[in-house]
Amino acid sequence: MSAQPGTSMSKVQRRTYVYKTLHSPGDEHIPVLLDIYLPPVVSNLATGDSLTLGALVYFHGGGLTVGNRMSWFPTWLQKRITDAGHIFISPDYRLIPSGSTTGHDILEDVQDVFKFVAKLSNDVTPEQSELNPRPVQFRVDPERIAVSGSSAGGLCAYLAAMHATPKPKAVLSMYGMGGNFLISHYYTLKHSVFFRGREILDPTLFSDFLYPACLSLSSRVITGSPNTYFPPDAPTDVIAKPGLETNSGPPGFPSNRRMFLARLYLQLGEFLDYYTGEFEPSLSASLRTKAEDMQSTSFLSDRGLEDNLAEVIPEKHRGLFPSLCSPHAYASWPPVYFFHGSLDSAVHIRESQRLHDLLTEAGVQSVLNIAQGMEHSFDYQPDADAIHGQEFSKIGRWLDEFLTDTKIDS
Repeated sequence: MSAQPGTSMSKVQRRTYVYKTLHSPGDEHIPVLLDIYLPPVVSNLATGDSLTLGALVYFHGGGLTVGNRMSWFPTWLQKRITDAGHIFISPDYRLIPSGSTTGHDILEDVQDVFKFVAKLSNDVTPEQSELNPRPVQFRVDPERIAVSGSSAGGLCAYLAAMHATPKPKAVLSMYGMGGNFLISHYYTLKHSVFFRGREILDPTLFSDFLYPACLSLSSRVITGSPNTYFPPDAPTDVIAKPGLETNSGPPGFPSNRRMFLARLYLQLGEFLDYYTGEFEPSLSASLRTKAEDMQSTSFLSDRGLEDNLAEVIPEKHRGLFPSLCSPHAYASWPPVYFFHGSLDSAVHIRESQRLHDLLTEAGVQSVLNIAQGMEHSFDYQPDADAIHGQEFSKIGRWLDEFLTDTKIDS
């Protein structure tokens, strides 16, 4: 499968590949893409040389509802990986709601990314380097693939640790969602501001994204929906109204309606319905009822409550819940590094803490680094590298240990 021409980023070549093709109703073929960023070392190879490299697969955030392989791109992470001589890979994946997509389809995409990368490692030719008249050869070592993700992308990384072949050698979770889907954040109805200080949304303005309208057979499967904003020259006196199909807003306000969906589903306490596809009966409603029935059990700890709520999750969906693995399954996880803001109101720190505890109890190498006073997406702030640069570099070195070939003869 040939790559499409890319761009150069300080001698870092970007190449785009189709890692799978979806077939939707009407026999429409939908290519699903991933980008690979080749390290500068590839451009410095002599003609005819070949190189075997480690790779980091990074899944974008967006609440599983918005974003693509270039959205919320972690330049700080890509640069540290490619500067260390490894490949950085950023894939698209199916988004909810679109067509009949659920977390099961997203899991399938995650698995297919790893299958493709493993196949890609057999024999791949990048574009010609600036120094060589003929292309050089490189391979991805399937024994040196790690995975990472931010927010919902962290959930994809967890799913890779649980289900992908080849199994990733390490996991980096940047405030990853799904470390504990059984906290009330996911199944309670909110009536006041709860998410990063942002307004409560009007559900009637999003009816086309709500069940059952969102499952319309005419709804096309979407594998990417970029985060877009109103430009600097947009009227400043416009009152933003999230959800209007004739969306308008001041400079910097989201112009893609999908950017509000994850927050809307959390506000309605129905995120898990859309994630699992379990609408009738509503999984979220079942969790609410169970939690309300147990409120009188005052001696029950948070973990005790969540253990009881786990009984509500149907067996067919449990593979989508990283906190519901068996001790034996956790023991097979690779090392995990969590980096999470202490004040995160979109994905609560409790999620990373719970999964970290479960992995540690199973004997898995797990590091939990809490960014004190930080909210969600703290690594995308303009001064993030100045504030967190030392931690970013520490993460880069940690990943490098798993991506570097230790079998090279001295």
